[in-house]
Amino acid sequence: MTAVHPVGLIASPAPSHEPPPSMVGRITLILDAFDDGDSRLTVEEVARRAQLPRSTVHRILDQLMQLNWVEHTRSGYCLGRRALGLGSGEASHDEIRTAAAPLLHELHLQTGMVVHLTVLSGSESVYLDKIGGRFATTLPSMVGGRRPAHSTAGGKSMLAWLDPERVDNLYNGRLGRRTEQTITDISTLHQELHRIRQRRGLAFDHGESVRGVACVGAAVRGQSGPIAGISLCGDARTVWLERVAPLVVDAAKQVSQALSSAPSQPWNGDSSYET
Repeated sequence: MTAVHPVGLIASPAPSHEPPPSMVGRITLILDAFDDGDSRLTVEEVARRAQLPRSTVHRILDQLMQLNWVEHTRSGYCLGRRALGLGSGEASHDEIRTAAAPLLHELHLQTGMVVHLTVLSGSESVYLDKIGGRFATTLPSMVGGRRPAHSTAGGKSMLAWLDPERVDNLYNGRLGRRTEQTITDISTLHQELHRIRQRRGLAFDHGESVRGVACVGAAVRGQSGPIAGISLCGDARTVWLERVAPLVVDAAKQVSQALSSAPSQPWNGDSSYET
């Protein structure tokens, strides 16, 4: 006997939805589930919108979080900095290097210190550029190399402008130790990041990444958060970080302006800081 709806129409079988055979197809469905950059969704909501099994969605979301395509907060999942950058004109690494290059050279000429340009990759800082004299050869940093962001001045300057929940997700309570000065407790890290924000983004590293090396850094900021970090490093026995700190802040400001004609969080033309 044929089932009939109250309106007298013969019921059609519900269309079946087969998951796309490729991983790329499934990732596309999951990212498309977010209507815009402000969407906050649960796993169940993403699974329903993407029409994929919950277990599959949860597994792929975890992988996307590790690669910064998706973030997870108390209010749910949302598009991450990497995904938002594709649609908001965020600068590529080549563009960042090009915009920063003359300022990095000027910083080195003014101070004689080693200059680093870094970007965040998960919980690590990736070195895009390194400029310096003889002291540079004593530092283990190298272009393309990585360092825990929480142990460096440039890394901390970028972490300070992330949502605290994002920082928690990046580290999951585990902070690696580089030296006896490295911050290894997430609560202590949050306190340090708060102090950095109070200093208008100025971060210090007193032997936290490399023994005997002191650094000062500031973040290059864009419309969706920190884009890069600029830092000056020198021998902790002789360097005077407070004197060169305003130069780092000014360089980061100029790179921010070069990369975006209308930064979302203006610097107010103030390069001062608190100690």
